[in-house]
Amino acid sequence: MSWFLYLIAALGGLAAGAINTLAGYGSAITLAIMTELLGLPGNVANGTNRVGIMAASLTSLGVYQKKGELKKSWQAKIVIPILGGAVLGVLLAVWVDNESFLIIYKVLMVIMLLLVILKPKRWLDPVAMDYPGHQIINPVLLFLLGIYGGFIQMGMGIFFLALTVVLLGNKIKEANILKILVVGIYTVIVLAIFAYKGLVNWEIGLTMAIGQALGGWLSAKFLTDVKNAGLWAYRLLVVVIIAALVRMFFFS
Repeated sequence: MSWFLYLIAALGGLAAGAINTLAGYGSAITLAIMTELLGLPGNVANGTNRVGIMAASLTSLGVYQKKGELKKSWQAKIVIPILGGAVLGVLLAVWVDNESFLIIYKVLMVIMLLLVILKPKRWLDPVAMDYPGHQIINPVLLFLLGIYGGFIQMGMGIFFLALTVVLLGNKIKEANILKILVVGIYTVIVLAIFAYKGLVNWEIGLTMAIGQALGGWLSAKFLTDVKNAGLWAYRLLVVVIIAALVRMFFFS
């Protein structure tokens, strides 16, 4: 691999790490680079992508721990069902073609955009939704989210924020911190399974991890140091969803 491709991989990782920490969908950047520029097969790119995700999660979590934010954001009722689903999701990823999920993913992203822009107050000043059966349905939705994250990861952050902010009433800043914690934990498991199956290109993965670690650290500093970081995270979320939809419907 030439020095130019190394540079592109690292810079792409930087952008992805920053976006993933504040909103989500950064994996769209890294997966595109790995499959379209570096020529990795889809399943190998999926596994290799987890190296950088783990690096970004670790640097972000280091910032949150230093600022005392992790303890405040921890919620076992969210973490446990997602971790269970992620293990099942990565087992599916090893055997199932990722393309089969793309149509469903596009529909979900359109719904997500409507949820985000139609009622911004619900994101900036969230209140938990109390609806019939929520004590059973919410854990099931979190488990399904874990399956999706283990399967492909791309867009996981956006769906996580939707569930934890809109349904469970977490503030977007706390939800972002919890998101990184959950993703960091299950990525260790997911990466180990991909590596065992020989579906990780360590040279490319570690190159991107350098950029993703730096991007995650910078975004975590922003989220903890800037007073209105939640508002900026919401704005970035809207931009990221729109960009994702434009890419999927017009450039895929």
